[in-house]
Amino acid sequence: MRRAIRVFAALVLSFAACGFASFAQAQAFPAKPIKIVVTFPLGGAPDILSRLFGAKMQETWGQPVIVDNRPGAGGNIGADYVAKSPPDGYTLVMGTVGTHAINASLYSKMPYDPVRDFVPVILVAQTPNLLVVNNNVPAKTVQELIEYAKAHPAKVFFGSPGIGTSIHVSGELFNTMAGVKTVHVPYKGRQFAIPDLLAGQIQMMFDNMPSALPLAKEGKLRALAVTSAKRHPAAPDIPTMSESGLPGFDATSWFAVYAPAGTPADVVAKLNTEFNRIMTLADVREKLAGIGLDVAGGSPEVLAAYTRSELAKWAKVVRESGAKAD
Repeated sequence: MRRAIRVFAALVLSFAACGFASFAQAQAFPAKPIKIVVTFPLGGAPDILSRLFGAKMQETWGQPVIVDNRPGAGGNIGADYVAKSPPDGYTLVMGTVGTHAINASLYSKMPYDPVRDFVPVILVAQTPNLLVVNNNVPAKTVQELIEYAKAHPAKVFFGSPGIGTSIHVSGELFNTMAGVKTVHVPYKGRQFAIPDLLAGQIQMMFDNMPSALPLAKEGKLRALAVTSAKRHPAAPDIPTMSESGLPGFDATSWFAVYAPAGTPADVVAKLNTEFNRIMTLADVREKLAGIGLDVAGGSPEVLAAYTRSELAKWAKVVRESGAKAD
């Protein structure tokens, strides 16, 4: 009996120690630099968001927040790196609709599972894509672009920052819904695609608003439509794809923070609270609104449900378009 009591007491102390260690970890977090992995090169929306939020987190917590750009394979390289990182909250990924929704259907072999291998932290922001064309393309509307593409089958090229991005799949959705055959040209990042678009090497692109809208406002490209269901406040004069003759066209890009599976719930909660706090700051909201990014926020559970719904939505789009990455 005494032996049983001693064993029971040892187990109680062990569980208590584990609970205290978890509590202490959350209280101490962050005790060292945090890394946010961006799965695309410099300059795009994921990079802008990571650097903006990282700087604010650094001010609050007094720990460096390092933005680590790891592009390639439609974002899979960077996402896989985080999936296989220690689950301690110090390595995060700024996931995208590509890495956590589209790629699972587009690639026949994935190095990670977008649900099983990650813990959702927070949905950070959303933005529609903007359909832009080179100024030498004669089309002034989406319908005129469709007519132009039908008159030049397989001779109109659209660029993207990589296979599996919402920009790529928006182009495939356009082909399906408009009954045209434009040709996808994948680049290793939008910083390589945009110069070719400006030079006329490719004729069109469905780009994220933060990078495309300034160029359209400067007259360097012509904006034809936004891919959201409603017009966007940052560009109220630009019609939607639905208004332009393709009803039901909706291709929103989004950006969300995920941690490796197994990250302690209290650490996730602390990260979620900090990201939500930063989203309330006036200067942050003003900056993001100015470049066409809509602040999101909410709980990890909200992001988990949204991820599952987006996986189902984009699986249907990829299946109907016939697009494949390999």
